[in-house]
Amino acid sequence: MGFPDQIVRTVELAHPPTKVWAALTTAEGLGSWFGNTATIDLRPGGQARMTWTEGGQVANMRVERVEEPTVFGYTWPINGLPDDDPRRTYVEFTLEPVGAGTRLTVVETGFAQLSEGAYKEAFEGNVGGWKSELGELVEYLDAA
Repeated sequence: MGFPDQIVRTVELAHPPTKVWAALTTAEGLGSWFGNTATIDLRPGGQARMTWTEGGQVANMRVERVEEPTVFGYTWPINGLPDDDPRRTYVEFTLEPVGAGTRLTVVETGFAQLSEGAYKEAFEGNVGGWKSELGELVEYLDAA
């Protein structure tokens, strides 16, 4: 198809990789900035779940990659598709030490498998979603 398959976002964080890693890979961290509650079995093949109070949304995720403290990846449902649709996107966080802080890059791929209509809703929704969520991550880390 003729549209981008991935979303890439990079943010510079004034916190060490170990602190950022904990925010990304623990139930406490994920439930504080990403969702309202979270569970996670941090191993390849492990399950994770996030819920949002507003709108009653739930995301069931599968942990795919864990290379502490530099790479964390999972697959999750595609926004706008029915709950039983097997298609997923893959999200990977890469942490790179930069001085006393961390450069965090988030890449989400898998949008090219969608029809044009489904693509537009999912891709545009997640572009805005990552902007918002990464802002919440910064706030969470700065407050901790």
